[in-house]
Amino acid sequence: MPTPVRCPWLDLSKPLYVSYHDEEWGVPVYDDRAMFEHLALEGAQAGLSWYTVLSKRENYRRAFAGFDPERIARFTAADVDSLLTDPGIIRNRAKIEAMIGNARAYLELQAREGSFARFLWRFVDGKPLVQERHSLRDYPVTTPVSDALARELKNRGFRFVGSVSCYAHMQATGMVNDHVIDCFRRAELLACDGARVEPLSGVKAP
Repeated sequence: MPTPVRCPWLDLSKPLYVSYHDEEWGVPVYDDRAMFEHLALEGAQAGLSWYTVLSKRENYRRAFAGFDPERIARFTAADVDSLLTDPGIIRNRAKIEAMIGNARAYLELQAREGSFARFLWRFVDGKPLVQERHSLRDYPVTTPVSDALARELKNRGFRFVGSVSCYAHMQATGMVNDHVIDCFRRAELLACDGARVEPLSGVKAP
């Protein structure tokens, strides 16, 4: 069997990374808590490589109550101090406090909008945006949609949700199908219902 073609950003020497690409990256996520987990981990990544955070994901799930926003929202200053001694996560006070604050912002947004995931999917009209990437240089760092999403999340009280993090979140959760055109996962995800194709030049803000 020939080796399947995968996206050029992937480090094939890291089995965990390969599994993540093949099984998770770009798969549409519609569950509120799963969306919160992805956004929380993107915030933890800020300034670091995604693989660094991916390799610590299970530690984060343990330390942050399985990413249950209701439990995280009740974390205290003593909990923050305890987390800062945990070698299994990134011990950055600002990021830890932001995750707790974001859990509280999530609960408020969910109460107002009914669903966190549905709120996020509104920025792409409820369907994955499909891009035509040919090489690594075709990938943008941000788009008008990620700019709009970042602005709105910040207005809602979220932190560590810049446009770069938001676009990475959109890629990870399938709001954007950014697999290169010859990656085997692109075709598999295109087989899902509801995808719509946008031009390579970019996507439009809602």
